[in-house]
Amino acid sequence: MTTDKPAGLRERKKAKTRAAIQEHALRLFREQGYAETTVQEIAAAAEVSPATFFRYFPTKEDTVVFDRLDPVMIDLFRSQPAGLNPTEALRATLRDSLATLSDEEWQLEAERQRLVLKAPELRARMLDQLYAGIDLLAELAAERVHRPADDFAVRAWAGAVVGVVMATYEMTPDLSLPDSLRLMDQAFEHLQAGLPL
Repeated sequence: MTTDKPAGLRERKKAKTRAAIQEHALRLFREQGYAETTVQEIAAAAEVSPATFFRYFPTKEDTVVFDRLDPVMIDLFRSQPAGLNPTEALRATLRDSLATLSDEEWQLEAERQRLVLKAPELRARMLDQLYAGIDLLAELAAERVHRPADDFAVRAWAGAVVGVVMATYEMTPDLSLPDSLRLMDQAFEHLQAGLPL
C-alpha cells in the first residue's frame, strides 16, 4: 500500500533533477556556446556531481535532444477519443500539450530547438531521434487503428508526420507559442488533407 507513494515521489524528484540539469545546460550553452561548455560546468551549475549528470544524461548532447514533452504527448495521444484517426488525434494532442506550457517553458523549448538547428553535432544526433520518432509514432498509430506497428501504411504515416514536423521545425523557435501552435496545426491539417500541392 505504501510502495506506490514513494515510487511516485522518487519519479517526481528524478524528473525535477533532470529538468534542472537541462535548464542549466541550456542557459550555459546560450551564455558560453555549446562547444565551449563542459559537462563539469553543467553539473556544478545544477549542483550535482558529474556522476549524477551522467545518470540522467549519457552525453552532453542528450541535454539538448531530450524532449520532456514526449511522455506528456504520448499520454495525451492515447487519451484522445477513439473516433479520431491518428492525424486528428495528433492534432488534438499537439493543441492540448502546447496549451499547457507556460511562456517560460515555451522559451526553454524554443531555445532547445534553436540549439539543435545550430550545432552540427546536435543535428547529426537529431537524425537518430527522427528514426526513434517514426518507431514511436508507428506504435501509437498502430494501437489506434488496430494494426501492427510494422504495417506499411502505419509506417508511411509515421514517416510523413516526422517529415511535416521537420519541414516546419526551423520556423517555430522564433515564433510566439500561439503562432507556433497555429503553424504546427496548419501543417497537420495539410497532412490530413493528403499533402496537396
